Amino acid sequence: MEQPIIRMRGIFKRFYIGQPNELEILHGIDLDVMPGEFLSIVGPSGSGKSTLMNLIGVLDRPTQGSYVLDGINVSQARDDRLSAIRNKSIGFVFQNFNLIARTNARKNVELPMMYAGVPAARRTARAKELLEMVGMADRMDHQPSELSGGQKQRVAIARAMANDPAILLADEPTGALDSATGRMVMDLFHRFNRERGKTIVLITHNRELALETDRFVTMRDGRLYVGDSGEEVRYGDR
Repeated sequence: MEQPIIRMRGIFKRFYIGQPNELEILHGIDLDVMPGEFLSIVGPSGSGKSTLMNLIGVLDRPTQGSYVLDGINVSQARDDRLSAIRNKSIGFVFQNFNLIARTNARKNVELPMMYAGVPAARRTARAKELLEMVGMADRMDHQPSELSGGQKQRVAIARAMANDPAILLADEPTGALDSATGRMVMDLFHRFNRERGKTIVLITHNRELALETDRFVTMRDGRLYVGDSGEEVRYGDR
């Protein structure tokens, strides 16, 4: 039986632990994502989406609960192992692109491969291939300041694919784009999911985008619900 690539059980996240102003953001999240699935997590600002995204992306640790990512219990992994997981297993796409200024598109795409120790010639060839794939081959020598918002996001998607990660994690990737450009970005995600079998987790406040994906869950007040229903996501095997 196929195992989830993401398996979260009883995930809590608290801040200011032990202090009078202790704040609990996530209240016992359960979540399974299967290999090759395109899942959306939809919800308004303040619902806990960003906190959950940081945990899924191993940018932060849960206060309590179990998280197994592609067979690795990241809840118990050392910091150096988490850094390697972030670099090789997860590709990040952010709303504000997060490209390095004064560095051209090709070198931005090469950056994760450089950290992974990929030789220079192979980095360059892979970056060119990815930029061509996202329709940015003619802009590979341009710096971010010379690119439109949609072009920056396509470079960011190419960079996210640099180390051929198992998972693409996209946080409001169309939020800063007009509708036509946002459509182009979503089409790229569908293509990578369909043609490359990439598991994609899309964080969004846009229900229309969520309805395009294989499945969506709704986040409200630090809890996940099945689709639009009032049924909380819960699994029996905690």
